[in-house]
Amino acid sequence: MVQETIYGKYETYLPQILENLSQKIQKENQRVKANTGFKLFEHFLARVKTNDSMIEKCQRKQLPLTAESALKDIRDAIGIRIICGFVDDIYKTVDLLKKMDGISISNEKDYIYNAKPNGYRSYHLILEIETPFEDCLGQSPGKYFAEVQLRTIAMDSWASLEHQMKYKHDIKNPERIAKELKRCADELASCDLSMQTIRNLIAESGD
Repeated sequence: MVQETIYGKYETYLPQILENLSQKIQKENQRVKANTGFKLFEHFLARVKTNDSMIEKCQRKQLPLTAESALKDIRDAIGIRIICGFVDDIYKTVDLLKKMDGISISNEKDYIYNAKPNGYRSYHLILEIETPFEDCLGQSPGKYFAEVQLRTIAMDSWASLEHQMKYKHDIKNPERIAKELKRCADELASCDLSMQTIRNLIAESGD
């Protein structure tokens, strides 16, 4: 007998919701490229959080191990990361997401203009998605959540390095590494700004 996951019977809906959302976003990227000649984003990563990861997160947040905890209290069972070439493209993509049918914004945090103290920069959105599927509250059509993180290539490289430090135990010189990471984050942010300025100057010179 297969043991039921924390998502219960709703687990089968998650990949379908993710695929539908991914197709919508990719379609917008193709439309923008066809109209302007430039892509909105360079890389697109999508996943459904594994059963073990969701259980660990519920336990960490002291939530009961139920589908309601996993799908309503924690809102990143469906996750998407969008990597853009330029900062402006992040905000253009956010605007497109906000205009999509059947999607509303449950929460958003701009860690680009308001970076975290450790230097982390990214744009986070929690989308509430209308679906044809029943949700764990018995609503049909049901509503599911997805977390979208948008970063530049530089921000993503930095976040990957910072993630390694966060999850590696007995690390030597953590204070020095944290200080170096913060300095690096600031330099990358400055570089992103310069790249955006150069791109804008090129675009203006072509008008």
